[in-house]
This record gives sequence, structure tokens and C-alpha cells, in this order.
Amino acid sequence: MNPGLVNKYIVRCVGRTLRPLQCCWRALRQLSGDDAYERYLTHHTACHADAAPLSRKEFFRHEQQQKWSDIKRCC
Repeated sequence: MNPGLVNKYIVRCVGRTLRPLQCCWRALRQLSGDDAYERYLTHHTACHADAAPLSRKEFFRHEQQQKWSDIKRCC
């Protein structure tokens, strides 16, 4: 057997197995907000290329301030 063909087959099989897991992982990160900084950087480079982006620490501090600055209650 040709080792190159075997390696290509193995890589293809592993890729088919990992692809759904990677998709689920991306969805979980989006739902939990874990990828918020990466999404911010993507948006910032596309729309605000002239300004420097916030650092990761500054970004999360800003997000926390926005989230908790107002009174959030029903009554």
C-alpha cells in the first residue's frame, strides 16, 4: 500500500469526525460569549480600521461596565 494514500485517508476520516465537533464548539463559544473579543476584533478591523482596538482586558472591563452599570431588575 502507498503510505501517502493511507495518510490522506486517515486525515480525511479524522477531518470528517472533527468537523461536527468543531461546529458544536464554535456554537457553544458563541452562546456563552466566550468568543466576544474575537468577534469584536473582526468587527473593529472591518469598520474602525483607523482606531486602535481595545486590549482584551479593556474590552472585558468595558463589557462588564455596560452590563452592570444600570439597575437591572423587574420591580
